[in-house]
Amino acid sequence: MDASRESEPTPVKNPTTSERKSDRELVVTRTVNGPAHLVYEAWTRPELFMRWWVPKSFGMSLLSCELDVRVGGTYRLVFAHPVSKQPMAFFGRYLEVVPNARIVWTNEEDDHGGAITTVTFEEKGGQTLVVMHDLYPSKEALDAASGNTSGIGETFDQLDEVLATLGRS
Repeated sequence: MDASRESEPTPVKNPTTSERKSDRELVVTRTVNGPAHLVYEAWTRPELFMRWWVPKSFGMSLLSCELDVRVGGTYRLVFAHPVSKQPMAFFGRYLEVVPNARIVWTNEEDDHGGAITTVTFEEKGGQTLVVMHDLYPSKEALDAASGNTSGIGETFDQLDEVLATLGRS
């Protein structure tokens, strides 16, 4: 038996909750295994973000990731999927950035006006409560996007995996 493996703590897999708060609001909540400053880094550094954002089971890959995380800065994510001939781009701009605590951005890839996403990080005892709040322009927009949350638990599991590697560095 490998004694060094025995001494390493096994990361706890925390539940991810997804709840419609109103006709236009979706809130996803997850406690992740890392301090807020590392969670914030994983959301704001492209090389880290690319390691966890796309659920592996979806068969998609994140081809490029540009994150200029500052008020007025922009982001652009380009994805590929085997069933799509053309890459898919998602983009927007940052409305509010409070390091280690809060990021607010627009989702502008939809001609009809996309959601405003607010993510907050609240550290408690070395773990961080992440709350991701999406406000859609209409009930129909939220209804159309609801299928996009099916992999969010896996996404947060992958975030925990990345955080475990950052905690050792």
